[in-house]
Amino acid sequence: MSCHDEDCTTDHGLAGQSKLESFLFSCELSSKVPFYTFQGDEEDDMEHFLELRTICLGEGAKEESNVVEVTAMNHQGKTVSVPIANLHINCLPMVSLGEFELKAPLTIRLKAGTGPVTVSGLHLIASEVEESDVSDEDDDDEEDEDEEITPIKPAKKKQKQ
Repeated sequence: MSCHDEDCTTDHGLAGQSKLESFLFSCELSSKVPFYTFQGDEEDDMEHFLELRTICLGEGAKEESNVVEVTAMNHQGKTVSVPIANLHINCLPMVSLGEFELKAPLTIRLKAGTGPVTVSGLHLIASEVEESDVSDEDDDDEEDEDEEITPIKPAKKKQKQ
């Protein structure tokens, strides 16, 4: 299995009092390595999410059904397993999941088939914004308000003669 959590961070700005960073994610499932468990760091005060975007068959996939399932917690705290893709090299080699977001911990499993199947998306980390970060942005806003903005005057129309 090859798993990548690339350091492609994007700051999505402030949503209330939290900061959201995103990192590229991918893992490859096969008969040799049939599952991948995604967990956040329990030591930090951040929430980790996995936003699945695409699932596709890799080079050398056989003519067979490859079923990918996700096991995660539901809203009641119970573990639930759900198939999210059934890929076949001849008719459906790739599926786009849009922005299928799950909270850590979760397991992605190759339930049927031998793969290889690549699962890709974004690793999202939500963290609290410190007060110093918020006050710095407030100071920037105050500076912008002090600047005078020159109004734009409408263009004069030429009169027909």
